[in-house]
Amino acid sequence: MKVQDVMSENVSCAWRNMPLQEVARIMVDCDCGEVPVIDESYRPIGVVTDRDITCRVVARGRNPLDLTAGDCMTTPAVIVTPLATLDECCEVMEEGQIRRVPVVDDEGRCIGIVSQADIARYGPDHVTAEVVQRVSEPTAEASNTVH
Repeated sequence: MKVQDVMSENVSCAWRNMPLQEVARIMVDCDCGEVPVIDESYRPIGVVTDRDITCRVVARGRNPLDLTAGDCMTTPAVIVTPLATLDECCEVMEEGQIRRVPVVDDEGRCIGIVSQADIARYGPDHVTAEVVQRVSEPTAEASNTVH
């Protein structure tokens, strides 16, 4: 099975200078926990997750109304291609301990996203269990690093 078979398409993205409140509104409107941050060529340069907003902004007493996507995004963006196998995608997610990964075309432009939920819906049960276990191992790095 390939990434293109399970990915969500028509992903809403953010620009580096987009107000963080707008990024959060995208999350609410699109019912998602990650928004890729793209450059002028629509290539992902990072991602903002709900966890980024919570741990890097709110928990540190920073005012999210004063910040942009670029102020709290995780960089660099870890990506996969639509022709990557589901196993390869899972390996990328496990290595990076990430729950979602943007999908890029041959030009590097963001065309979709794969989440743990997509893996759970379409992947074999043993693959899903392994991804969830490895991605969920405790780490403080994501909470403490600001890029």
